[in-house]
Amino acid sequence: MAFDYKKEFKEFYLPPKKPVIVDVPEMKFVSVRGHGDPNDVDSGYKASIEMLYSVSYTIKMSKMGDRRIAGYFDYVVPPLESLWWSANNDLASKKDLEWISMIRLPDFVDRDVFDWAVDEASRKRKMELSKAEMIVLNEGRCIQCMHIGSYDDEARTIGLMEKYCQDNGLMNGISSERHHHEIYLSDPRRVSEEKLKTVIRIPVER
Repeated sequence: MAFDYKKEFKEFYLPPKKPVIVDVPEMKFVSVRGHGDPNDVDSGYKASIEMLYSVSYTIKMSKMGDRRIAGYFDYVVPPLESLWWSANNDLASKKDLEWISMIRLPDFVDRDVFDWAVDEASRKRKMELSKAEMIVLNEGRCIQCMHIGSYDDEARTIGLMEKYCQDNGLMNGISSERHHHEIYLSDPRRVSEEKLKTVIRIPVER
């Protein structure tokens, strides 16, 4: 059976609906950076998602072609994730958002494999993928919680997380290097808004 990161690493992808502390190890991602309201076509957020899946599935399906990747194992492409921040620290002001959309990469993906996948996806799908880049993220200690419902209602869950931090001697660790992080477990095209599942992860420190 294909390796499924959500099932094998439940502590990172399937937290409870109450805040918990987690130590997140170093992970690799295919990513695209952008600016602006993710709902605005001009921001490029929706286009970035297509780029991410194009590269991810090119790597996953390499087993069907001539490319033989050292250490390859079959896997389920992990869910879409995004980092969010803004200069004024107001995530509610969507037009001012800075973001990095991303999908986790297996450890066997190195720079050569990544560059091949971008070139291959660009050629086969006739897409411009110059914005796709491989990043390594090391988040360290974070607080996270499963949010159920609309993305616009996340303040409710974030409030629970902030209270947990206050009660346990922790403070928000967001900085220029550590950002508000969301993992999208539901497809909003197929799941009603009130049932959407989103992992909210925020860096913390004592």
